[in-house]
Amino acid sequence: MRVASMMMTNRYLKQLNRTYEAQTKLMEQSDGDKLHRASDDAIGYSKYLRYGDSYAENNQYQTNVKSAISWMKNSDAAVQDISDALKTIVEKSNAAQDTNTTTDMQAIAKEMLVKVQQVVADGNMQVNGRYLFSGQSDLKQPYSMSNDKFQRGLTKNLDDKQTAFFNQGTAPSKTASSGNLSQMLTLKGSDGNEYYLNTMDGNVYSKDFMDNGYKDKMAAGQATVKAGDEAGTVSGWGGSTEVHNYFDANGVINTDGESFSSDITVGGETVTLKFSTIEQYIITYSGDNNHFSMVKENGATQPATDTVNMNGIDLAGTSIFDDANSGNRSSGAAAFNDVLTVVAMTDMGNAAWMSSDGKTLANNSFEIVNTSQSKLAARQQVYTDCQNMLTTQNESILTDITEVHSTDVAKLATKLMEAQTIYQLSLSVGSRILPPTLADYL
Repeated sequence: MRVASMMMTNRYLKQLNRTYEAQTKLMEQSDGDKLHRASDDAIGYSKYLRYGDSYAENNQYQTNVKSAISWMKNSDAAVQDISDALKTIVEKSNAAQDTNTTTDMQAIAKEMLVKVQQVVADGNMQVNGRYLFSGQSDLKQPYSMSNDKFQRGLTKNLDDKQTAFFNQGTAPSKTASSGNLSQMLTLKGSDGNEYYLNTMDGNVYSKDFMDNGYKDKMAAGQATVKAGDEAGTVSGWGGSTEVHNYFDANGVINTDGESFSSDITVGGETVTLKFSTIEQYIITYSGDNNHFSMVKENGATQPATDTVNMNGIDLAGTSIFDDANSGNRSSGAAAFNDVLTVVAMTDMGNAAWMSSDGKTLANNSFEIVNTSQSKLAARQQVYTDCQNMLTTQNESILTDITEVHSTDVAKLATKLMEAQTIYQLSLSVGSRILPPTLADYL
């Protein structure tokens, strides 16, 4: 086969260009990146893109988690202050005993009221113009206290033994929304006595039974309430949802509640029952009961780890007036309005009520806030752990990116020297085998 000089020249130039191209690609890597286009390494480049997405996503998650932890720390500080204020109210309620004069009780009530005002101020805490406890309506101030007093229904808070007795031996619950009976409505009888209404079934119990009678039953071996223990039943009472017919979510009695009456027979005598009320200030909640997440922007919601904020229900719980069975929406201020009942009773000088129901009501409100703080602290720890995990993950992703994308400088230097040597040798060989005019040109 005849090999023409033109064929030899073309093949030589083709090989020379390949050698120069290899040298040029190696020179490109001197900026520290070995991947400049997909054709450099298709598999490696696809990995680099995936790692890049993971890195950007991880950085966004870390930013979100930092914001969430900051939000929780501020919330925790506010809740701690609320808890301290309620603790002081509990201590004051324990001090409001029969040994105090009316003037003493009124002075204690004033101190309590100042603490409630502090609670409202803490409940309206803001971070960067956003309210901590307004749910997703975080641009709206959540709490406000009325300037006027309203007639609010008076509740009977069950202690642990009473709760177990009236709930078939189940564990005590501090919130009515659990489905257990934890509060009753107080009724005043035409005979001058006090009665208590179980809003779940309409049964009415005497004060003596609630104070002592049930204890005698338990001592006799009766573990739970039974038919016949009641002093009577409110005719036509249709369960807990009846509450909304007479009271709003904050416990303020309406016109139907004011005109309500029911007759029962006690000791052969007819006793007319009406709702007992207490004149007090009312705290209203204007936020919503939603939560928001700062951890992830895609995928399914995970309430255990995604919930960042506390809303009104989380902070103040529910009561007999706004629990899931009452027929009313959640008020978001139940525990705080219960505390205002304690303040009102103290101001009235009702030491007998304070020594029993008052202390129980104040303690329950304090425990509701303490429980919410414990849950917040647990979530904050979860987020802190998540932050540590994301930091470790970020380091791993950076390592993967470095391995697939960054240049090995020592290896590059060696290859570049090889490529340059080969290119120089190619030029040298070409000068010997190519026609002189072309060699001179090259």
